[in-house]
Amino acid sequence: MNTQKLGKPTDQRMAMVSNLASDLIWHGRIETTLDRAKAASRYAEKCITLAVRSYKDVVTEEKVVKDEKGKEKTVTISKDGPQKLAARRKLLAMLEDRQEQRVKGEKKAAFKARKGDIQDPLIEKLFEDLAPKYAQRAEEKGTAGGYTRVIKTALRRGDNAQLAIVELV
Repeated sequence: MNTQKLGKPTDQRMAMVSNLASDLIWHGRIETTLDRAKAASRYAEKCITLAVRSYKDVVTEEKVVKDEKGKEKTVTISKDGPQKLAARRKLLAMLEDRQEQRVKGEKKAAFKARKGDIQDPLIEKLFEDLAPKYAQRAEEKGTAGGYTRVIKTALRRGDNAQLAIVELV
């Protein structure tokens, strides 16, 4: 496999590509140079594929708990299965963390209610929103992959670099 070096040492290049892929998954669309766009697209495709393959692995348990009045209730608890847990941990290592931001004028209590107890919103977005969408798309089309699109745009003023837009399909 021929990897573009993008004018950076390996550690800086991998951090840059990881950041670009995280931004692509978080925002759905980014603009960068063509070579960086292609690298981020490949990286994001791998992350999405990992999520699509394991998002259905959920283990449910029923527990009997007592409430404050002493009555017993049956509660259903859902947890990640082993395959989904391994994929979640791998994605946490591959992607950079993105956090929810407060909207201008939003109260602190409203922000906490909207955010909930989600610790890793980027990974949750990947498993809850994108993975089911792309799994359904794969069933309809009969092929997997092709989650991103790279579109060439203008040349950058100053250094004449080819710019491109990367977006999720």
